[in-house]
Amino acid sequence: MIWRTECTLPFLARHYRTLFRTCARYLALDVGQKLHAYVVTTGLESFPNTFIRNAILHMYAACGCVLPARKVFDKIPLSYKDTVDWTTLMGCYAHGRLPVDALSLFVDMRKSNVSIDEFTMVTVFLACAKLGCDQFGVQGHSCLVKMGFSSSIKACNAAMDMYVKCGLIDKTRRIFGEMGEHSLVSWTVLLGGLVKWEGFENARLLFDQMPERNEVAWTIMIAAYIENGLTKEAFGLLCNMVFESGFELNFVTLCSWLSACAQSGNVMLGKYVHMYALKMIKHEIDIMVATALINMYAKCGRIDDAFRVFKVMPRRNVVTWNTMLSGLAMQGKGDMVLHLFAQMVREVKPDDVTFTAVLSACSHSGLVVQGRNLFYSLESSYGIKPSVENYSCIVDLLGRAGHLEEAESIIRGMPIAPNEVVLGSLLGSCSVHKNLELGKCLMKELVQMYPDNTEYHVLLSNMYSLAGKDDEADSIRVVLRNRGIRKVPGTSSIYVGGQIHCFSAGDTLHLQSQEIYMMLDEMIRKIRLAGYVPDTACQKFSGSDNGGYYSNSHEEKEQALFTHSEKLAVCFGLISIPAGTPLYIFKNLRICRDCHSAMKIVSKVYNREIVIRDRSRFHCFKLGSCSCSDYW
Repeated sequence: MIWRTECTLPFLARHYRTLFRTCARYLALDVGQKLHAYVVTTGLESFPNTFIRNAILHMYAACGCVLPARKVFDKIPLSYKDTVDWTTLMGCYAHGRLPVDALSLFVDMRKSNVSIDEFTMVTVFLACAKLGCDQFGVQGHSCLVKMGFSSSIKACNAAMDMYVKCGLIDKTRRIFGEMGEHSLVSWTVLLGGLVKWEGFENARLLFDQMPERNEVAWTIMIAAYIENGLTKEAFGLLCNMVFESGFELNFVTLCSWLSACAQSGNVMLGKYVHMYALKMIKHEIDIMVATALINMYAKCGRIDDAFRVFKVMPRRNVVTWNTMLSGLAMQGKGDMVLHLFAQMVREVKPDDVTFTAVLSACSHSGLVVQGRNLFYSLESSYGIKPSVENYSCIVDLLGRAGHLEEAESIIRGMPIAPNEVVLGSLLGSCSVHKNLELGKCLMKELVQMYPDNTEYHVLLSNMYSLAGKDDEADSIRVVLRNRGIRKVPGTSSIYVGGQIHCFSAGDTLHLQSQEIYMMLDEMIRKIRLAGYVPDTACQKFSGSDNGGYYSNSHEEKEQALFTHSEKLAVCFGLISIPAGTPLYIFKNLRICRDCHSAMKIVSKVYNREIVIRDRSRFHCFKLGSCSCSDYW
């Protein structure tokens, strides 16, 4: 029996190593776990010289199972661990959510005098890129040079990508220039870096120099034009890609463009992508593309189009449902969100993102009872522990409704530390409901956490002003000015003639600036006659548009209000877009009270539907009222 066991052991070991490799190749975790259990119970795993554990390690790593992979790795004797084993576990950490552990393992690997290869360095750069850790990345680059891997295109590409992610574009250029040979990936990595850190002009110069281009390069360049509002140029490149270069748009490319359209509000190009998908895709539209379409239409203010796409989808996953719910929540359609959520739970299991969307909808619509009941039943009814985003939504919901004590109680009872969004939500509610004392306490916490965030200083300063404490308000402004901290400037954009036109407060740079200001004078005159009264309290220390800290006279404050970016964008729309056509404005900050009041009257006086997407939601102004019912 001993002779037979010893004789068959090498065969069994080879057989099981092959099986584990097959499981790794096809990500067959269930089968791999059963095989692992068998070799453990039979004792085959513990036999020396079989390298069974090494194969098991690779199987778990390939399937993304970090903890089991680490346990098996620790059981392998050091003399049986080779470079591939170390790199495999590092890759498991780097591709997962533990890139820090990948770097720690690399340090242990070097201490153990295990040799490294180009794949080890690729993994190191991947982990550094995920962490944005340029210091370790620079050391890794030095190691790459010392170990003689500078000729490895894969390693150099990974180093370039790491520098791009860390914002060190000069070092990216340097590696690219020193490479003796470039792959298509090399060009594409540098192209993406230039778009992100130097702008699309420099990126276009490189794009034109590329000896060949893949779908990724085309997508990067076209998305850059979309995001900068250059629709005609984006269309030109898209036509070149499809009709001249012969590329067929895959779902990754389509999703990338739709995402860019959603961020910039470019619904025209988004509709083209939709038509292309319907025409060119023989079978049903991919679920990812359909979900991206819903997101694009919703964020461009076309919620009805988004819902039409949603309704005709034959299959929907949790991401699709969450996207639709979030889009409706941004429109303030709380009742519809609750109705749709009731349908969702019958089809798929909701996650914490689902409840963020639903709670946000309740907050924007004033559905306090429904939102409160949903939040308190998360764990008991749905088995979900509230995320920090869920806490932020319930705090916002209760704060808006004036339940400040309950909102504060929830914050103090959180099992995780509240972040600036949670505390900032309650501070905003304190401003609305004039609770100065609680606002001061929250402000102290926020300043300690995020001293350079001006938004909370703005809120507290305005609270002091409204309470008649101008000295305290002025002291906050002086502190910010002395520290050189400036407010984020407000900008508003509108699409006209296939191009995006962007405005800031008091903007006079537009080519049609004279016509815009003539329209502005007319508009202010007409809405004043219709009952508009400038809310100069918004200009005390506004978080919306005005770039300076001080406005002296009443007239100066009014004039500053009149030239807020959304008012300029609307005036440009009124003179540029045919009567009866809705105006869609996209703003980077929260709309101020004065502009909100003015837009309601403008929509009535000019019989125009005006849709403004601010930082958190949509406001649809029509015939003198807003879709938010002034609950925002």
